[in-house]
Amino acid sequence: MPRFPITIGLTAVLPAALFAQQPARYTLADDPVAIYNLVGAVRVEPVEGTGVLVQVTRAGGDASRLRIAQGEIEGRSTLRVIYPGNRIRWRSGAGNSSTQLPVREDGTFGDGGDDRGEESREEGRRVRISSGGGVDARADLLVQVPRGRRVAVYLAVGSVAVTNVDGDLSVDAHDAPVTATGVKGRLSVDVGSGTVRVTQVEGELDVDTGSGTVDVSRYRGASLSIDTGSGDVTGTDLESEELSIETGSGEIRLTGITAPRLSLETGSGGISAELRRDVSALHAETGSGDVAIRAPAALGATVAIETSSGNIDTDFALRVTRRSRDHVVGTIGDGKGTIEIETGSGRITLLKSSN
Repeated sequence: MPRFPITIGLTAVLPAALFAQQPARYTLADDPVAIYNLVGAVRVEPVEGTGVLVQVTRAGGDASRLRIAQGEIEGRSTLRVIYPGNRIRWRSGAGNSSTQLPVREDGTFGDGGDDRGEESREEGRRVRISSGGGVDARADLLVQVPRGRRVAVYLAVGSVAVTNVDGDLSVDAHDAPVTATGVKGRLSVDVGSGTVRVTQVEGELDVDTGSGTVDVSRYRGASLSIDTGSGDVTGTDLESEELSIETGSGEIRLTGITAPRLSLETGSGGISAELRRDVSALHAETGSGDVAIRAPAALGATVAIETSSGNIDTDFALRVTRRSRDHVVGTIGDGKGTIEIETGSGRITLLKSSN
């Protein structure tokens, strides 16, 4: 039996399979850096040296159709994974999902223009990423960042994990969970949909999500800001000069908080905060939900508490200056700080912490 046709078939298949498994490596020497990828898992880790290193591993039946582009765009050194066509096949672990976004011909997206309400240099084609038909390809990235570098990572769908990076890092994703551990410097996370979990961060932290829970623990820094359209926010062992949390719909639960200035707001959901130290300014407001604040016995502040429907309880010695059925104004301790607590419907408690 002739074997020649079988040999030809193998030689046609093997190169594509090997290509999909072999990582390609790139160096971005200039600062700042921007990295763009539509689909895949992204890991960001530290590295010695001066250049940002990116390892790209392409996978999927159409992996060979992905193209890698480099070059400066608007003052940033870029690496871009270019996907062909307007549809990309992707099945997330959460089941069927669909993401649509404009992608420019150079492979950039999400860094201005339509996504941020600014004038765009070009709108680009509309790309749909879903579990249906389309290009079967993704790129998994390992991004290695030297100390002090400025790096922005843009991802449409997949996942992002950041570990022990010391620098100025921005993560912008449409639909992806993001985790960050041991980060120093500045970290900005902007996610359209996906959970965000951050722990052991030192520096400046800014988290913005359209939909998804946010969990931050063991934070030390000058400024911590969390803004989510819909999702619970949990914080544990947070120390900051200024702490701001806002969610359109969701619970805010904080324990072990040290921050002179706090602003906590939710459109619908309860607020609970356990303070380790006195505050200079605290604002807590919810459209509907209970508010419970625990503070040290040495707390001193001018207090204004209001609820349209619900009880007001405190075990601090409160010198009342004005009282009505749903509104109490008074002074606790030396009265140096300010505390404002308001709920449209719910109970308000201001209690002494046990320690």
